[in-house]
Amino acid sequence: MASEILSTNPDCEIVTIRTINFPIELAFKAWTDPDHLKNWWGPKGFTNTFNEYDLRPGGRWSFIMHGPDKGNYPNEVEFIKIDKPNLIYWKRHSKPLFRVLATFEEVAENQIKIIFKMLFDTPEECNKLKGFVIDKNEENFDRLEVELTKMA
Repeated sequence: MASEILSTNPDCEIVTIRTINFPIELAFKAWTDPDHLKNWWGPKGFTNTFNEYDLRPGGRWSFIMHGPDKGNYPNEVEFIKIDKPNLIYWKRHSKPLFRVLATFEEVAENQIKIIFKMLFDTPEECNKLKGFVIDKNEENFDRLEVELTKMA
């Protein structure tokens, strides 16, 4: 297992950026506390069942995303690097295969910029998801902001 954060070229990345008006520690908690993460993770209408959540390098996150109409989507993730409250990096072991790098940057008091990068091995793999994932990532961030409002 590589512990370094691998770089890719822009053709292999899907990047979503959102600036939100919440403290960095609270946002990081929403991303790393399974009691909050399960409430907002995924596009609009999705729910989650977490089977395992071990937030540490080498730790596993095993969960099922339940679609709003039908379908259950198993996910197996391995955490690679955690740098509280600035970075979470993981690798998916279930298809589609990609890595996720989420960074949190304080831009003002109680305002942060979150950069969510999905990193693929090839442009072809990236392009398979790019058409619909960009909007779904925005829905995910919308749900994050709702959860943060409840937490604040």
